Amino acid sequence: MIVKKLVVGPLQTNCYIVGCEETKKGAVVDPGGSHSVILDEVERLGLDIVAVIDTHGHVDHMVANRQVIEATGAPLMIHPLDAPMLTSPMKGFAFLLGHMKPSPPPDRLLEDGDEVQVGQIKLKVLHTPGHSPGSVSLLAEGEGAVFSGDVLFRMSIGRSDLPGGNFGTLMQSIKEILFALPDDTIVYSGHGPETTIGFEKQSNPWVS
Repeated sequence: MIVKKLVVGPLQTNCYIVGCEETKKGAVVDPGGSHSVILDEVERLGLDIVAVIDTHGHVDHMVANRQVIEATGAPLMIHPLDAPMLTSPMKGFAFLLGHMKPSPPPDRLLEDGDEVQVGQIKLKVLHTPGHSPGSVSLLAEGEGAVFSGDVLFRMSIGRSDLPGGNFGTLMQSIKEILFALPDDTIVYSGHGPETTIGFEKQSNPWVS
C-alpha cells in the first residue's frame, strides 16, 4: 500500500494519498487545502484517483474537495451526519477561512461498516463520532493501518468542544473502536505524526 502524507492548508492538516501498488488506483483522504500540491503528487505517483474521502466535515479537511474531484473525476464521500457541513460555510466553519462555497455535496454517503475499494485495498469505514457527529476512521484491512481523522493523535485526542462534539462519545470511539484494533496498527492522524494503537494505549495521557 502506498501512503503519502501531505501537510496542507493554513491549519497544517494531514492529507493522505493512498494507493494500490498493483493497480495504481488511489484515494485522497482529507484534501484540506493546497490542491495543486495534492494533484501534483497524485500525478507523480501515477495514480488513478477513484475516491475522495473526508473523515469529517470541518473546513481544514475538505476545502480542496472541489478542485480535487474536478481534476480527478472521483466521487466525494463522507458520513451522512457531516454531509451538511460540506455545502454550508457556517456548519463546516469554512467562513473562518473566507470560503463561502467550500465543497460540492457528496456523491456517496458512508455508513459504519461500509467499504471503499481502492484497487486491491479495502478501506473499511468505522464510525468514530465525538469530534464531530459524522467523524469516521478508515481501516485499511489487511494493511495494518487506520486513518483516524481528528479522533486520535499521537499523545493526544481530538477536541470535542465544537458544535456537534461530545467528549464522552469521543472517548467511547477511541476506547471501544480504535483501541480494539491490533496494537501494531499504524495510526495516520489528521494532524501531527503517525503513531500506533499500542503506543497510545500505553502512553496517551488522555486515555491511559
